[in-house]
Amino acid sequence: MDKAIGRQAVLLNHLHPTNGSFNPSSALSSSVCAAGDSAVYLRSSCFQDDVVIVAAYRTALCKSKRGGFKDTFPDDILAPVLKGLLDSTKLDPNEVGDIIVGSVLAPGSQRASECRMAAFYAGFPETVPVRTVNRQCSSGLQAVADVAASIKAGFYDIGIGAGLESMTANPMAWEGSVNPRTRSLQKAQDCLLPMGVTSENVAQRYGVTREEQDTASVESHRKAAAATASGKFADEIIPVTTVIVDPKTGTENKVTISIDDGIRPETTLFGLAKLKTIFRKDGSTTAGNASQVSDGAGAVLLMKRSIAVRKGLPILGVFRSFSAVGVDPSVMGIGPAVAIPAAVKSAGLELEDVDLFEINEAFASQFVYCQKKLELDPSKINVNGGAIAIGHPLGATGARCVATLLHEMKRRGKDCRFGVVSMCIGTGMGAAAVFERGDGVDALSNVR
Repeated sequence: MDKAIGRQAVLLNHLHPTNGSFNPSSALSSSVCAAGDSAVYLRSSCFQDDVVIVAAYRTALCKSKRGGFKDTFPDDILAPVLKGLLDSTKLDPNEVGDIIVGSVLAPGSQRASECRMAAFYAGFPETVPVRTVNRQCSSGLQAVADVAASIKAGFYDIGIGAGLESMTANPMAWEGSVNPRTRSLQKAQDCLLPMGVTSENVAQRYGVTREEQDTASVESHRKAAAATASGKFADEIIPVTTVIVDPKTGTENKVTISIDDGIRPETTLFGLAKLKTIFRKDGSTTAGNASQVSDGAGAVLLMKRSIAVRKGLPILGVFRSFSAVGVDPSVMGIGPAVAIPAAVKSAGLELEDVDLFEINEAFASQFVYCQKKLELDPSKINVNGGAIAIGHPLGATGARCVATLLHEMKRRGKDCRFGVVSMCIGTGMGAAAVFERGDGVDALSNVR
């Protein structure tokens, strides 16, 4: 009887009209669909209030200090993807409520100014505010989540979550002295561990072998090279016209950067086995099975579904949930293994309901561990390669992963409904977000 009453409530909720006459206060705050999903799937009380993504783009990712953006100012890396959102949607920039940019390495006030400048270059008026956010490697995803939360809260109806990093302009470094108090608390000390040491800790503590890590690297390059050759990344990459300076002559050469320049299709297990370990003599982390130090940017345009429908914009994806968690700083790479279940549960799903995963490959050790710990199907993970091949511009990675995931989900159509983006975070954290394919659900149906 209780189940019957529950189903009746769900049905009545689905039958509410979705036009302006609908009174949200009379709706259920969430509803359970038992009509076909394998998991309890929570639905918003008002379909038209869904936060949706209508466009998501990135630059190509380039090798720090050696690649296509080595002579490009950070604001000139970000501006093209912001402009790309406006160009593709014909959106009036005056309608954007906020632009939030994830960034990690640059001094806060400087990067905030650069992002504001980039918005002006892209055509946004002075009335559109800009701010930055820093949750280390998840900063780009955090920016997207912050915009989604603000739209849900009613602060504004349209916003942009973006990410930017120039590891050429701002290399990883500690400025100033370290507080002596850290010596009194092990967890605080572990926050200062080099990321590569935490990778070795993961490999040692959880039994991830060198061969497993090198195999993951080979697969990352293989899949990224195949995606590039087939033109898949063309859907998400905004070409950037810039200059490259010849270090010998000082000559400036104008170029257009549209392809990730760190992918090595020729990568083999034999070649990787020759590389020396970096952080421990008897370790397993090498330059070949760790993410690349990169420059790049990404941007995601979010709005209420009702706004997107009124404007006639195609819906690329629906933002369903987000979770950030804390883990042991000495093995920070395990973050996705904790964050993914939390985000999936928050969306009312089970891991088996997720069709695609974009898990940042900070290090092959932690990537392999998370895949094994969650017992994920390898055919669902990083199907177009990951950060080991494509690159990891810290603050931009989250936005890059969202763009890559949603465009792949669109290509797969009805066979791919839910996707997850996740990454580990320095000092011991993890973050994850769940997305639904844009045309995967309508106001009356919640079944596969």
